[in-house]
Amino acid sequence: MANSKTTILSGIVSIFAIITYLWSNDFGSQISLLIKTPPEQQYPERPHAASWKSWWHPQRISSGEERHLGTLRQGQGGGAISSDWNILYHLGGNGPWIEKVDGVVEGGIAAPEGCKVEQVHMMARHSERYPTVRAGSRLLNLVKKIKNANITYQDDMKFVNSWDFFCSDPQGQFEQLTTTGPFSGTLGAFTTGVKLRTRYHHLLPFRFQRNGGKTSLWASDCERVIDTARYFSAGFFGLNWNDTATLHIIPETAELGADTLTPGDTCLTYLEDKEQGHDKGAAMLAEYRANYIRAIRDRISRQNPGIAFTDDEIYGMQEMCGFEITVRGSSHWCDIFTKDEFLSFEYARDVIHYYRSGPGTLYGGVMGWLWLNATTNILLEGPNAGPFFFSFVHDGDISPMLTALNIFPDSTHLPVTHIAKGRKWRTSQVSPMGARIIFERLACRKSTSPSQEEESPSGAFIRININDGIVALPGCDSGPGHSCPLSEFQAHVARRGTELGDFRQKCGLSDDMPDRITFLHQRGGHRL
Repeated sequence: MANSKTTILSGIVSIFAIITYLWSNDFGSQISLLIKTPPEQQYPERPHAASWKSWWHPQRISSGEERHLGTLRQGQGGGAISSDWNILYHLGGNGPWIEKVDGVVEGGIAAPEGCKVEQVHMMARHSERYPTVRAGSRLLNLVKKIKNANITYQDDMKFVNSWDFFCSDPQGQFEQLTTTGPFSGTLGAFTTGVKLRTRYHHLLPFRFQRNGGKTSLWASDCERVIDTARYFSAGFFGLNWNDTATLHIIPETAELGADTLTPGDTCLTYLEDKEQGHDKGAAMLAEYRANYIRAIRDRISRQNPGIAFTDDEIYGMQEMCGFEITVRGSSHWCDIFTKDEFLSFEYARDVIHYYRSGPGTLYGGVMGWLWLNATTNILLEGPNAGPFFFSFVHDGDISPMLTALNIFPDSTHLPVTHIAKGRKWRTSQVSPMGARIIFERLACRKSTSPSQEEESPSGAFIRININDGIVALPGCDSGPGHSCPLSEFQAHVARRGTELGDFRQKCGLSDDMPDRITFLHQRGGHRL
């Protein structure tokens, strides 16, 4: 009886989340056209994810308008949301989850005509979080400096006179998922679970047939990553998810070699190489950052001559815009900066990830190929391997995988003297907090619908979904909906593996260390 009640409660929670999602994605505005209300009465169009007023937070800005995350036409206006600007799309992975809208295939995320999804693989970043201890300590020092200056701030920084830091318990909250506001990490992870359950509900029965009802999923050994997987599981499997799924925690330690979700922690040469390894990202960031921050510093100094800020401190102010939004739903810090200055910040975030763990480091691709290769082997095995494979990691693990896949190829490395406006590598829409990269195996039959000029091919195809936007793999998009034929995808991944080299050799590991991922399989499935 207890299990029955739990199942019913789980279903109610899932239905509630689905309704919330539908209403929050403009279905409410369409349905409201059918409802006649008295002209003197103004009802919210979205009853569960309604207006910003329903997300009231004691420190949230009362802007009077929903579509603004800054101070509403005060300051420099960087926090605006309009038809041609949305601050959430320029935070460089330092803010809430957003849907990918640039560079996506037309037609949406529905399976192409004549196709059905038969297997799903996901690599997901943890959901929205507070700053890490390292970043948070920098921000606390900045706030302390601002408060201890004993001056009355003017103009763009006037709000600071009555502003409090967005972490009420920094030592307890740093590194953890945010739990308040419309962009909270706990809500985002749960909602993602419900969205994917809705999208792939037709595959749920197959997991019972394959492995007795227990689906394995994996998370790297970090509390916010594990919590993301747990909240996701509650949304996807139900509140009693432990009865139907097993969460495997993969240590973030060096002795695992290639058998890891976090190769940046096991690739020794990557950590030790100060010129081309992990530290390259921060060095290139500092070089680029100096190009645009001077003008900001000069403006703030003119407005508030009693205090001077370093490049790192001004960059920290831009970081606070995104972090505070994930906690309170808005931030005054966004409007200290112009839109152009946030374009520069966005590019700065692209630079650090590109050179830290992306194409700009010698090690990015070879690290990311491990998970990509293991996933490809399961895709080749097909539905018999199981329908669902969910992995939860950090953004520093997503960048290497995308580098190995070579889905965003730039002809030259990102410059640090100016913004490369035509670049394909853009962090904001690819690895925001809560980012998810999904590989779908499609089973397609031949189709000759009137909407198609020629008969579509049949067979197995791989489609790539990045944050709910379908992205074609360059040079491999001849399948339905610009998907990649499975055989060609296999050849592409194998070719990339040859180009990138051997993980152990490139990382300075001995021959007795693991050379591949072995844990990525469902119970009873083949070890790869």
